[in-house]
Order: sequence, then C-alpha cells, then structure tokens
Amino acid sequence: MNKDIDTPPNPSSDANSLSVSQSNNPEIESQKIYNSLRSGQQKMADWKGGKLAVSAVPGAGKSTGMAATAALTIYRYKLHSRNQLVIVTFTRSAAVNIKNKICENLNKLNLPQTGFIVHTLHGLALQIAARYPELSELNLETSTLVTLTQSHQLIRTCVEQWIINNPIHYQRILEGRKFDKEETERLRRHSVLRTEVLPNLATVVIHEAKSSGLFPQDLWEISETTTGDNYNILAIAAGLYENYERLLKSRNFIDYDDMILGALRVLKNPTIKTLLQKQIFAVFEDEAQDSSPLQTELLEILATDANNPENTQNIIRVGDPNQAINSTFTPADPIYFRKFCQDCFPQEKMATMAEAGRSTPIIINAANFMLEWVNREFIKNKNRASLLIETPLEYQTIQPVAKDDPQPNANPAPEGLGLEICEPDDIYHSVKLIVARVQELFSKNSETNAAILVRNNNQGKFIAEYLNKDENCQLKEGLDKSGVMIYEVREMERYSQVPKEVLTILQFIERPHSPDFLKAALTVASQRDVIPKQLDFNAIATQSEKFLYPVPLDPPQSENEKKCRYWCCELLKARLELPIYRLIAFIGLKLNYDQTELATTDKLADHLVKQTKGSHSLNNIITNLSEIVNSERFSAVNIEEDRNEELYTKKSQLTIITMHKAKGLDWDYVFLPFLQAKIIPGELWVSQNQKFLGEFSFEEVARAQIRSRLHQKNNIPDVKRAWEHAKALKTAEEYRLLYVAMTRGKKLLWMSAEKKSPFSWNNLNKLEYQKPCPLIPALKQQFPDHVIK
Repeated sequence: MNKDIDTPPNPSSDANSLSVSQSNNPEIESQKIYNSLRSGQQKMADWKGGKLAVSAVPGAGKSTGMAATAALTIYRYKLHSRNQLVIVTFTRSAAVNIKNKICENLNKLNLPQTGFIVHTLHGLALQIAARYPELSELNLETSTLVTLTQSHQLIRTCVEQWIINNPIHYQRILEGRKFDKEETERLRRHSVLRTEVLPNLATVVIHEAKSSGLFPQDLWEISETTTGDNYNILAIAAGLYENYERLLKSRNFIDYDDMILGALRVLKNPTIKTLLQKQIFAVFEDEAQDSSPLQTELLEILATDANNPENTQNIIRVGDPNQAINSTFTPADPIYFRKFCQDCFPQEKMATMAEAGRSTPIIINAANFMLEWVNREFIKNKNRASLLIETPLEYQTIQPVAKDDPQPNANPAPEGLGLEICEPDDIYHSVKLIVARVQELFSKNSETNAAILVRNNNQGKFIAEYLNKDENCQLKEGLDKSGVMIYEVREMERYSQVPKEVLTILQFIERPHSPDFLKAALTVASQRDVIPKQLDFNAIATQSEKFLYPVPLDPPQSENEKKCRYWCCELLKARLELPIYRLIAFIGLKLNYDQTELATTDKLADHLVKQTKGSHSLNNIITNLSEIVNSERFSAVNIEEDRNEELYTKKSQLTIITMHKAKGLDWDYVFLPFLQAKIIPGELWVSQNQKFLGEFSFEEVARAQIRSRLHQKNNIPDVKRAWEHAKALKTAEEYRLLYVAMTRGKKLLWMSAEKKSPFSWNNLNKLEYQKPCPLIPALKQQFPDHVIK
C-alpha cells in the first residue's frame, strides 16, 4: 500500500475525479469544511501522516474536528474499502454520532459514504478475533460472552476453589485482627470474605491486570517484591486470577478483555498483520484518555504503515486528560495519554484545541479557576502530591472562541448571573430552589433544556421521588404548567436489571438455606426498598435456618428482622402454590416493580417458558435464566439498546442524570446540587463488616500495587503506602469528575452545598450538618458577586 502521505494528490486534476457542477465542486466544498473549523481543529485537518496527539478542552469540538478531518482525508487520498480510515470511539453512541457527522461531510463533497469504518475499541477487536478464530483462539460461534461482575457465578466459583486449595492462607485472613474465636463471629467473617472481600478482589484485579497485559504469573512475581503485607494480597489475587482463567476455558466463556487479547494474538502472525495494515490507511482515536495499555497497543499495531521501512504509525489520538473519569474502576489511566502527548511534543506532532464555544465566559472562568485551585491544593499537600505521578488536572485552560467563530451562538450570553452558587438549608430546600429556578428559566424560553447532575444514583432517585410525592404536588404541577418534562435516566435504565434480580430471587427460593443466596436476595430487596436496610445481612445469612424458622428457644427477632423474614417466607410459600410463570410475576410484585418492569418480567417469563420447552422445573428455569443473564441476551420492554444522546437533551426537558453519564453531553442550564466534602472529593472507606482485616480494602491496595508496576516504578508500595496512593487517586478523579460536570453548562451553572444532608444516601431519615466540597468556599471567595443569598 502506497499511502503517499507526504504529497497528497490534487483531486481536482485527477482524470477520474467526479464530474460535478461548480456549485458542488468538491475542491470548493472541502475548503468550506476546512474554513468552518477553528484553529485547533484545523491543525488536526492539516495532518499529513505519522503520529499526532490532540489534547482538547471540554467543548472544543473534538468529534466535529475529527469527523471533518476524516472526510477531508478520505477526499484527499481517495480512500476506499480496501484502503480505509479506522475511527475508534469509546462508546457505541459516540460511534453513531461521529459516523453521522462524517457522512454529512462526505455528502457535501459529493462522495460515496465509503473509505472509513467506525468502531468501539471492543467492536474492532471482536471483528479481528472473529475473522481469524484459529489465531485468536476464540471461537465466537460457540463461546458465550460474559461481563465480569462481583456477583457473577464464575467469580463465586473461583473464590470457593481458592478457599479449598489454600486452607492455611484463608485461615490467616479469617483471623484478621483481634479474633476471639467466637463461632458467630467466625461465621460472619466467613460470609464477608466469601461474598464481599474475595469477589471484589478478583473482579478488580482480573480486569486491571488482564487489560494491561499482565497474567497470573506476573502477579505472582510482583507479590514476591511486596513488603509489609501479612495477607500477601497479590498472591491471593494471582490465585483467583488463575482459577478464573481455568474456569473461562473449561466453560467456553470469554470476556471483553479476551477480545483485545485475541485480536493481539491474531496480529502476532506476520502475514495477517501485514495484510490488515495494508487495508488501513490510518487510525483515528477519540476519547484516547480512556484507553487501556492493551487497547493502545492494538491501535498502534494497526496504524503501522507496512510499506514504510521505518514502520511509521499513522495515527491521530484525540483526548482530554482532564476528562479521564474512569481510572478508579477501569484500567484506563490519564498517564498513558499524557505520555503520548509528551512523546509527540518534541517532534512538533502535538496540537492543542483550547478554544471552546460551548459555555458562557463566566462558566469558563469558573472551570479554569477550579483547575488551578485543585492543582495548587494537591501541591500544597506534600504527602498526597508525592503519591501521584502528576497533578490531577492538566494545566490546559479553556479559551473562548474568536468573534468570527463559525459556530452559531458560540460562548452564549449568560442566563442570570451565569454562575450561581447557593447554600440551601438542606437537600429538600435545594430541590425546591432548583424547581423554582427551572420554572423561571423555562417560562422565559421553553425551547431550552436543563439537567440536574448528581454524583450517584441514590441522589437522582431522591430528587425524582421527592417531586412525585403527593405533598409536593405543587412542585410537579408548577413544572407541568411551565411545560417541563422530567426524564430520570436512572429510572429508565434500571429495567435492564430485571433478569438479574429475578434470577437472584429464584436461586434463593430453590435453596433458601444457602447463606450466599439468602444474603443476595435480601440485598436485592433492600436496594428496591421493600425491606429495611439497617440490618447486617452477613450475620443473618450465617444462621439462615434460625432466621427463616425460629423456635421459641431462639433469641427474639427485632421488628426489622421479622419484616425481612415475612418477605422471604411469602416467596417460599409462593413456590408451593404458583406455577413457574406466575411465580416470576409474583417476584416482580414482591420487588415493587413499576408497570414497565412488570411488563419486562412478563416478557422474561414467557421467554423462559418457551426456552424450557415443557420442562418447567425450577432448576431448569434457573439454568436458562443464568445463561440469559451471563450472556446479556435479553432486552427489557421499551428499552433501546443504543440510547441516542437526544433522549437526554430534548428541548423543554429537565434531565436527572449522573455526572459520569453526562460526559459528552451539554445543556443550556446545569444544576449541581449536594456538593458536600463527603461526596466530592469524598474518601475511600472500609465498611464496618471488613474492618477485622484492617483499615484498607484488598482490591484498592492490589490495584495501586499493579499500577506501580505498570508505571515502571522501582519499588512496589507496601499496604499502607498503596492504600494512601489509592486514596490520592480517588480524590484526583473526583475533582476531574466535578470539572466535567461544571463544563456541561452553556448559559447557566448552578451549584449548591447544602448545610444539612444525609450521612448516607441509603438512609434519608436523618440529616446532619456537613462540610461543603472544598471548592465551594474557594469559588465563593473568587466570585463573590455570584453567591445567591
């Protein structure tokens, strides 16, 4: 493949170029597309091959610039299906969005919509692995794809195998600290280890290590270099990882990391690697800050020019390290994209997209102030700063666009003060203030939209339920009169949990004396608010028979325990009285499912009855339902597989959504309530159940130790140092998340730190005085005229 990247042809002089009218001349249209871009975007469009790092601020138009660059590249180099661009995005919705933009530009150029493909990273890996199953060692026709979760049966099984194979090591963990050998406490610790500590460790470490190209043997080697660890956490993790890989192969399962590894195995074949490289002109990657090391390796191999003796990589990687908000629960780490930018900078192969037209200037000023303040605070805290390789946020300030910017309504005028900082009395007062402000805003202009961004789903649930209470009908009526629709994303997406929850309850009904199944069923019921949450389910599960069938000589149960027991016994009674189809529907009723969830339950029951073909035993139903849950092959009623961004940003709509899900979206008015220090930045904590092991969690210590190895540090931190490192990483990421949330607003950013809020958002019965997020006092001091009294 001769890419001719240094001397692009002039399409207008080519004899085979399309014959078009002057008014639709591709050369003129290509210049129009180029001229419509900002300077930072034009640097991307000027790409002529090789590596290019593009670091972009929020609202800079990354996807718009990449789509224009892709279309112009297809036009300049006459790309086609055998020599094409590969565009890679982080999510499927982003893939659909950028594909549509590229097609729009190709239409302007009067070109066919070919010469490019758009994939998610896993989708690209899956395509390569599926095409060459003998090389990838993955037979996707007979394999089942599973999503790794703490409650997955594979994880549970590998934990049980590790306990059986390592009785001495397990006993050491069980004894932990201050063990008086009392039998009830031993059983409680046993339950905590089997259902919480070890499954969490396995889930985190397997994904972290596997996505980074580390295998069980690597973990064994790292564990030999750790000090000050009486439990030898990484050795436990290595054993769990070994069990997991063995179980995957024996059951013909694959996980998402196997797709990447399978694709890389294919590319180890020189012939296939060269063949694929010759079919790929270049690779463009969006949201590069969210890539894991293995994913980056895959893209760089595919981007290598097989015809170039120096093996030049033709790749554009676009990202924003300040929007890296997945690194504490995925192997992605902003350090990798930062390093790519640092490597490209000396070669003048780095571009910065600093101009952003999304937000009004005061919001930009607030975001820039936040960036400087957070980094300054980290540097001030020498102990915390020493644990991080770099500052939490890149020193990359947002600049407003030029007056002649082609984007319509760029850097719009502020609504009200543009930035409004409030200090409500409590969380209820905060909701009332938001509703009043939304009514006022939409009464002025109903063709706008708004969003309330919350840190966790429980906060969004609280807002939605508070607005729907009968005593607050005037709030809802006020919104209705203003023509405001409320869209709670959490409520819309919880329907996908129905099969998993039904399976959990059915497993308990089949084996009610199983401590694991009883605890899991009680956990689901408490999450659905049908039983009290204040109970220790580990203690209950260790004595399941006494709990379900107490005798007069047993200690009396509390009122909360009785409520839980009655709920469980009603399920067990229903098994004897109802056919399986009705039993599943009854479970839906006992979990207080709403209308759509009940419809999903009916659909699930009907599907299972057909699948079992007349053999409707409970065991057979559970087997089939387990396969559905593990392979994710069941869709809820009225739930779209790929949600369009427009669902979240409709006009006249108030969207309640988490900060994580808000990334990549924007609204005219953005509300950020509940900004207490306990929430952001918060801190890593250890549940009371696990404190017999120490003041740290196994999975976070292991993650920090693995990252030290990946970041090529000479010394692997001991447990205490690793735990402190994990806490520093969490604080850094929480502030990046807040930065993302603040930069979603166009005309108004409303922020509040309530004086009173719950100690835990699982229990709203008691409100306490809480310290505000440390940023709030700093913002009030910096922008005193924007404080709402």
